[in-house]
Amino acid sequence: MGLLDKNRDCVLGLFRVVVGLLFACHGAAALFDVFGGPHGASPRLWEWPGWWAALIQLAGGVLVLVGYGTRASAVVCSGSMAYAYFGTHQSTALLPIENGGEAAAMFCWAFLLIAAMGPGRWALEQVSARGDARVEAPLTRH
Repeated sequence: MGLLDKNRDCVLGLFRVVVGLLFACHGAAALFDVFGGPHGASPRLWEWPGWWAALIQLAGGVLVLVGYGTRASAVVCSGSMAYAYFGTHQSTALLPIENGGEAAAMFCWAFLLIAAMGPGRWALEQVSARGDARVEAPLTRH
């Protein structure tokens, strides 16, 4: 068993944290004009799909980052990036390198991987699951 195999949960946890942070930064940049501002036009409140996409990026990215509701959040984030790629980028050219959709394609597949593999280490849902197990454990008498 190699070094990466032994530390698979740690590597997956770090991957989840980095992908979630980067995705949340995209959402914050679009919604709040921070981190260099939005990449493109600023979305207007309630505007489809721009404002909703930015909200999914911020909220979904934070949930994946902290590891709470990770798989469901990752599926929503992956789907939003698939929509962005096929709805926006692919209309200009087939390949991501030609149509500017590299980020959308990479985020889509990264979140799909997180959804399939789980959160890895250091996820809030693991902490809450351990706490629930302690609370629900039956009392034993000695």
